[in-house]
Amino acid sequence: MREKLSLLALLCLALALLPSPAAPVAVMSVDLGSEWMKVAIVKPGVPMEIALNKESRRKTPVAVCLKENERLFGDGAIGVSVKNPKVVYRYIQSLLGKTADNLQVQQYQKHFPEHQLLPEKKRGTVYFKYSEEMQYTPEELLGMMLNYSRVLAEDFAEQPIKDAVITVPAFFNQAERRAVLQAAQMAGLKVLQLINDNTAVALNYGLFRRKDINTTAQNVMFYDMGSGSTTATIVTYQTIKTKEAGTQPQLQIRGVGFDRTLGGFEMELRLREHLAKLFNEQKKSKKDVRENARAMAKMLKEAQRLKTVLSANAEHAAQIEGLMDDIDFKAKVTRAEFEALCSDLFDRVAVPVQQALAVSEMSLDEIEQVILVGGATRVPKVQEMLLKATKKDELGKNINADEAAAMGAVYQAAALSKAFKVKPFLVRDAAVFPIQVEFSRETEEDEGAKGIKHNKRVLFQRMAPYPQRKVITFNRYTDDFTFNINYGDLSFLNQDDQKMFGSVNLTTVKLSGVGESFRKHSDAESKGIKAHFNMDESGLLILDRVESVFETIVEEKEEESTLTKLGNTISSLFGGGSTEPTANVTEPDEEEVLPEAGKDQEETGEKTEEAAQEQSDSEQKSQGEKGKEEPVTEGGEKKSNEGSEKEEPQTEKEAEASEKSDDENAAGAQEVEKKPKPQKKSKISIDIGVELEVNDVLNPSPEDIEVSKKKLQDLTDRDLEKQEREQSLNSLEAFVFETQDKLYQDEYQAVVTEEEKEAISSKLSEASAWLDDEGYSAGTKELKEKLAELKKLCKAMFFRVDERKKWPDRLAALESMLNHSSIFLKSAKMISGDDQIFTDVELKTLEKVINETLTWKNETVAEQEKRSPTEKPVLLSKDIEAKLSLLDREVSYLLNKAKFAKPKPKPKPKDKNTTSSDDKTNSTDSEKSIPPNGESDKAEESKPALEPPTEENKKEETETEPTLALETENKETTKDNDSQNHIEDEL
Repeated sequence: MREKLSLLALLCLALALLPSPAAPVAVMSVDLGSEWMKVAIVKPGVPMEIALNKESRRKTPVAVCLKENERLFGDGAIGVSVKNPKVVYRYIQSLLGKTADNLQVQQYQKHFPEHQLLPEKKRGTVYFKYSEEMQYTPEELLGMMLNYSRVLAEDFAEQPIKDAVITVPAFFNQAERRAVLQAAQMAGLKVLQLINDNTAVALNYGLFRRKDINTTAQNVMFYDMGSGSTTATIVTYQTIKTKEAGTQPQLQIRGVGFDRTLGGFEMELRLREHLAKLFNEQKKSKKDVRENARAMAKMLKEAQRLKTVLSANAEHAAQIEGLMDDIDFKAKVTRAEFEALCSDLFDRVAVPVQQALAVSEMSLDEIEQVILVGGATRVPKVQEMLLKATKKDELGKNINADEAAAMGAVYQAAALSKAFKVKPFLVRDAAVFPIQVEFSRETEEDEGAKGIKHNKRVLFQRMAPYPQRKVITFNRYTDDFTFNINYGDLSFLNQDDQKMFGSVNLTTVKLSGVGESFRKHSDAESKGIKAHFNMDESGLLILDRVESVFETIVEEKEEESTLTKLGNTISSLFGGGSTEPTANVTEPDEEEVLPEAGKDQEETGEKTEEAAQEQSDSEQKSQGEKGKEEPVTEGGEKKSNEGSEKEEPQTEKEAEASEKSDDENAAGAQEVEKKPKPQKKSKISIDIGVELEVNDVLNPSPEDIEVSKKKLQDLTDRDLEKQEREQSLNSLEAFVFETQDKLYQDEYQAVVTEEEKEAISSKLSEASAWLDDEGYSAGTKELKEKLAELKKLCKAMFFRVDERKKWPDRLAALESMLNHSSIFLKSAKMISGDDQIFTDVELKTLEKVINETLTWKNETVAEQEKRSPTEKPVLLSKDIEAKLSLLDREVSYLLNKAKFAKPKPKPKPKDKNTTSSDDKTNSTDSEKSIPPNGESDKAEESKPALEPPTEENKKEETETEPTLALETENKETTKDNDSQNHIEDEL
């Protein structure tokens, strides 16, 4: 019994250590557009779903409202933007990773003159200044939106979420991508990956057409025109074979063309300007409407509505009540006028298509389908120009233009998460901008004069696939030097795009320790300075490490034969061993470094050959397919085949053969002496110090990040505190009004005395007056205390009413249970002795519970009827439920026993050869007296039943009787059962 209990305890402990099934495992995605944000989640039981916002909408405006004591997001912020545009920040995506002199920053200031954009001195970026206390960077504002997106996802998933995949435009450069990651860090989100929005759309498209993808390449163009930008992407779908997962579908980005400023927002700005011109021409006001920020915000909202309506109608009337100085505005605008306003924009529709075709080196004939993505593609003129540019009969509209990116990104989040297992769909994205390494070195001219030569090596070509690792080797440096990482040829960008792109210089890399490594290993052969680069899944370039690599040649000791090693091992186990020289020869392991190299490594702290080999294997495995990639061969050469030609006397059999022929041994020894000793190449790798100097946009320091995180957390705490205060205020108001009304309801008037009613009514009136005077400025704590005081005063009244409501149903259930139990008890008692399956103890226990319950009910109900409704009741619903539970447990036990009980077998007819039951008993009794060494098998089987029973064991046996009967019936014969039962009766 103790062993069973200990095993049970261990099992319970093991189960307690298992992860809880309710642990948060959900992941999310954020499709971060310039105007709209879509959030999707994956959780157990919910494959992929768009998370609804608090207005039950599937997309949320990217807008933040920041007042002195209030913060609003999404639709709430948009509502404030019409009344007070200075406190609402929108379209912040175009400011990420930009310096103050960037053309896109200047355009933003032109479009939103109500905001004060100032340069940040330390980093050269910009920030919004509303007051001395309210100053926020674009990254901080985006961090607020990302934190809000997580709140929406968590509310929808009903569990905490930390992991996310965030979409970014394909044309985002390194600085812009870093800015998004910084914003996510401020929001406390763990970014699994930044995925290009066009790639996410392509993934979503391919997931639902997995069966249609085969070994034949299928080329599809996705044309995405959103609010702020336009991107055309050519994607190739094809199945490929992989070592890990076999044949799997793959999408590869082949070509990308884009326009940073072509989108629906620019069309709305043109419409707003047109509406402002029409208002000024009406001369209803002497003021220029363009100088009124609030009026222009109303104009922009109406322009957005007008653009949508004109997509389906030839003309529509724009109207705004109280536009400015209580003057209403109304004007008719036709689709033709709208298209004329945006004619130059529509001429740019075809440019991204041409760029994508050019960089992919494809023709329109190779493109099977052109699929529309993004809200602005709903404009008829855009579709007309796109049909003309692509020379297609029709455009594909078979995906959700608003949600495809969010759904593709959340599938990628599930694939990257360890909590989900999804079908593989390989994604090979492409770098839109080329990246190269630039360095300079001294050269000798013809006349002996020294000059400087500038070199460039392409690291990642334009449209190079990623994630991918690259290694650049510098072979002509023997001392510390510096090189630069810059963008490559960007001539494919137009003049405005280059101004918006920012700095073409990425990073200056300063190396230290190169000269020292050469001085310490002057006798070794240099294999160059190797810089290891990685473009990760997010499209970010990372310099993993830089190392100085040398190679030395060391003599390799002769290797023993396997048989000799085995003999040495056996000998050592028994404390003996041969004294022959061949028996004492040992060979170092493959990873072991020979003494000559080991000495240097101890002095310089270099990596061992084993670690270098592991690095080499990892690098070789992760090398990409495209671009000039340095073959990674660090870690030493493969062992020479000469290792198999060892000295002959190294095995026992060969030693015996040598005793038979001394001449042959002498000849063999001479041959060995002539052979050159085997050699082995050893690699030495030394880490080089790296100092990075960012040249495009400086990253905020860790201290700055912490300050921003605290600023955002303080705002969140303030929001939560405000929300809690509002809930407390609403709860107090509701309690006062509802209780005042209840005092006049019959069921409440029946249970309160006049004095109690007067006291409660007086306190409620006081609370109502206090709310009108001071309550709306009171703190959360004070509001909660007022509510607790009122609830305490009314607790007894509510309890009496609540109990009286529960009595009828509870008493009816108890009465029904008593009736059924009595009928069951009578039926059980009528079972004949041979067929009876219940013991007397069980039946008497049930009868006792029935009688006690019936007596308690009658007495308690009678006592309650004597009491006044205003007194505390003695008949309590919880007591009724307890009696119900006890009675139900007793009946259920007996019913369960009857359900699993089997009829007893009929006794066999006696014949002359069979012994009587008395003989059986005597036989069994005699078996009990047999010594242990003489016990039969049958006695051994019955031994556990002959243990002296204690009072506790008797109780356990009675309680578990059905289980024991069920276990033994299948194992023993009827005869054994009869004998066993007889023994138990005697005991």
